[in-house]
Amino acid sequence: MAKTNPLEFIQQVRSETSKVTWPTRRETVITTVMVFIMVVFAMVFFFLADTALSYIVSLVLGFGGN
Repeated sequence: MAKTNPLEFIQQVRSETSKVTWPTRRETVITTVMVFIMVVFAMVFFFLADTALSYIVSLVLGFGGN
């Protein structure tokens, strides 16, 4: 494996970075909003699943039901 001097390495990195297709501001905002929406859906789902399972386990083990 050939060694590259630091200056050549930096030039290669800059060359490769210029080939990257960076997202636009609009794409970044839309993606961020979609991530937050999915997090809220996941949060609600897991809260409801945890509540339901907790209720079922408490009934089976005899802790619940007044």
